[in-house]
Amino acid sequence: MCQKVLSNGVNGVITCVACGKKPAAKVIGYCPDCLRSLPDTSSVKLAHSRVRKRFRLPDLPPQNPKGKLCPLCANACQIGSSETGYCGLRQNINGRLKTIFPNHSALVHAYLDPLPTNCCAAWFCEGTKEEGYNLAVFFYGCNLNCLFCQNSSHKMLSGAPVLSEEDLIQAALSPNVRCVCFFGGSPEPQFPFALKVGQKVIDASHNTKRICWEWNGCGNTALVRKAAELSETSGGTVKFDLKAFHPQIATALCGTNLTRSYENFLMLARRFPRQNLLTSTTLLVPYYVDQREVDEIARFISEENKDLPYSLLVFHPDFEMNDLPLTPRSQVEECYRAASRHLSRVHIGNKPLLF
Repeated sequence: MCQKVLSNGVNGVITCVACGKKPAAKVIGYCPDCLRSLPDTSSVKLAHSRVRKRFRLPDLPPQNPKGKLCPLCANACQIGSSETGYCGLRQNINGRLKTIFPNHSALVHAYLDPLPTNCCAAWFCEGTKEEGYNLAVFFYGCNLNCLFCQNSSHKMLSGAPVLSEEDLIQAALSPNVRCVCFFGGSPEPQFPFALKVGQKVIDASHNTKRICWEWNGCGNTALVRKAAELSETSGGTVKFDLKAFHPQIATALCGTNLTRSYENFLMLARRFPRQNLLTSTTLLVPYYVDQREVDEIARFISEENKDLPYSLLVFHPDFEMNDLPLTPRSQVEECYRAASRHLSRVHIGNKPLLF
């Protein structure tokens, strides 16, 4: 079925190629209702493939039976000789997994963000009341392929800055730095570096710096636990980006399965009961991450702890979904009501975008 452009003033938004009635992002083609019942997602997977080819990244996580296993995230890439992992950061060179950057370093951009910062936990975190700076550590590379990515520069690996462990540690130990936040992209593909730096910062500062994480949560479970231990010890936070609930919506938006994200979230909620350690956000992608998705996510969280803080973020057009509008106020209000039926602490982030 041909795609029709809606006459609603939104450039590029089309009617669903299946039902021909409801709006859809051009890159996906299907509205959320049709996605949920779609028996074959091959056309959506092709959209992800086209995006990844532009950045010279593998279409899918390699599963070469003779390859080397990369254990850092849920993709569990089996990387064959001369192949590259899904994140683009690891290669099989002569039977050994090696990063595309030198040992004891990472593809990362670090900068000082004055407190109170705009981090997703700022609305409840005690650290935002302190004077000084957050050291924001932006990792290049990601284990997902979100078509709505709000930080898509992380895919530009060839020109990414390289920072050594020691340089980052010294930056974190500056007297004015109160907390260190690892985000991106997502930290999972560079977990060994991040965990080592976080531990050394805690040790060298005598536990006076908060260690925080903002991630998709689809990392190796044991490493996710170690990362959360650093935040528990230092008084930091761990933020999961719970992107979507229905498997078809999640795969269409993010390119891979998100089950591990929910499994890891549940594991940390049970293992670390400290208030304000664990939090989550959901970006309200117009049409797709709707009241139905948010209701399921909030229900999932509440079944473990209804007092965990949850933030709904307003979407702005970006990356492959720049044909969509800002999240409509009506969608924000509906999602807020849905989340509040299950959770006691619901927050709306990026509010200035609504005005």
